[in-house]
Amino acid sequence: MQLFDWIVLIVTLLFIVGYGSWKTRGSKNVEDFILGNNETPWYTVGLSVMATQASAITFLSTPGQAYHDGMGFVQFYFGLPIAMIVICYTFIPLYHKAKVFTAYEFLERRFDVKTRSLAAILFLVQRGLGTGLTIYAPAIILSALLGWNLTIMNIIIGVMVIIYTFSGGTKAVNVTQKQQMFVIMSGMFITFFLILHYLPNDMTFTSALHIAGANDKMNIVDFSFNPEEKYTFWSGITGGFFLALAYFGTDQSQVGRYLSGKSVRESQMGLIMNGLLKVPMQFFILLTGVMVFVFFQFNPVPLNFNPNNKTTIEKSVYKNEYHALEKKLNTLSEDKKVINLLYIDQLNQDYDNPILRKEMVALSNKEKDLRDKAKEIISKADSNSETNDKDYVFFHFILHYLPKGLIGLLLAVILSAAMSSTASGLTALASTTAIDIYKRNIKTEKSEKHYLNATKFFTLFWGVVAILFACVGTLFENLIQLVNIIGSIFYGTVLGIFLVGFYLKKVTAKPMFISAIISQLTIFGIYYYMIYSQEKLGYLWLNFIGAILTIILSLLLQLLFFKGKTNSEITEN
Repeated sequence: MQLFDWIVLIVTLLFIVGYGSWKTRGSKNVEDFILGNNETPWYTVGLSVMATQASAITFLSTPGQAYHDGMGFVQFYFGLPIAMIVICYTFIPLYHKAKVFTAYEFLERRFDVKTRSLAAILFLVQRGLGTGLTIYAPAIILSALLGWNLTIMNIIIGVMVIIYTFSGGTKAVNVTQKQQMFVIMSGMFITFFLILHYLPNDMTFTSALHIAGANDKMNIVDFSFNPEEKYTFWSGITGGFFLALAYFGTDQSQVGRYLSGKSVRESQMGLIMNGLLKVPMQFFILLTGVMVFVFFQFNPVPLNFNPNNKTTIEKSVYKNEYHALEKKLNTLSEDKKVINLLYIDQLNQDYDNPILRKEMVALSNKEKDLRDKAKEIISKADSNSETNDKDYVFFHFILHYLPKGLIGLLLAVILSAAMSSTASGLTALASTTAIDIYKRNIKTEKSEKHYLNATKFFTLFWGVVAILFACVGTLFENLIQLVNIIGSIFYGTVLGIFLVGFYLKKVTAKPMFISAIISQLTIFGIYYYMIYSQEKLGYLWLNFIGAILTIILSLLLQLLFFKGKTNSEITEN
């Protein structure tokens, strides 16, 4: 990195932290700190919701995933717009009517304190882990690529977020996320058009799509019913719908964003904005990854994008074997360049040459074989090495091919996304702990000032926990894979509780609580079975199974054992 890159990076981050702290200083009460005094306009709600979901790993992993596997991941989001409509017309009016600080406060009014506490605890477990990851994931990648100390990176990201979140709460998160989304999308658009600029002069965008299509990178929709496939149209519409419904409808990190809206209509408009823009945004990020793939058809490419693996190999007895593969890849890269240039020339003459397409595919398959052999060598050199290099593809391109200044901007993009998701997580964890656990169980009446200070304390507490978790993250194997699915393990049950609360008025507290416990234990059992039996099931289906199981069990228990009884009658018995 050049001096100018450092200046761009530092100035951008300091502006976001300083502006957020100054603009929202001096919260007067809990309502101001948690709900932003209900002054947030719809466009800020929409941007805040989008920024909360768009973590740093989105901008690091998603392009790399498209590089390796193509555009199919976009199906993950197909159920999201439908979920936004359901939340707008069901969840938001009920939350606003109940005048709640957190989503789980609603559950006590509908059921009882046990159900509220159960949902809150399930949230704290999964979001506490997830918030640590929003710090750890970008920190470990940046430290590997730039040679920075991992612990210091974790602390820097965490402390920056704590400063403005502790100062202004939800209002600070909303204000800063507007700047963060501007930085994020500006950086991504600039990078996308630079990639197109770096392609051969006689190559059009249409030609680039042809090359990507020939290599199976443009298979956007998969209508197969194979449950082992993670991303299909059906898993996106069903499992993706339930995941989006649970995340945006019951996760306090998102609910807190739109509870701060000026009115029901402003909150609804913010979520509709997210529903309209989220799928195109993810499509664009994936397309950027596909264009990186096309770029590397004409430029040198490493055998494995993770620099840690290169270091491991250089210290091992397998160094010469790995170097031999690198030489083969270099020769193969030259052949790919020649074939692709010939193919472009044919396309410019309106002829899609099938022979050249076959040669391109054959060369790509040979490259894949070389990469697989390289992974085997890396594993032999160190069995604990992570051979999956998807997270490092996009950042390799940034560091080696972007002009100075833009490297700093893209680093700011990644760190802004990390800060955005972490800030939302901290405010959600703090508000849930303060309102649903502390305030609900404290025996004596306290002042508004006391609960404001308690919420700020829990913000600091969870910030420190997140940093500590990120710092010890290297002690856990497959941490990123674990947290990718942990939301699906917990979200289904929590969503089922809320759906019963909203739609099935006759179901009472006790059958609801029992069914939620059974459902959650069942999901744990299914996941355990998947791990140890080596059976494959797309993790999106866990959301669907958890929600449906919770609903059906609560209905059965109500009909069989609590028919005709109210909450008060069950409590008295």
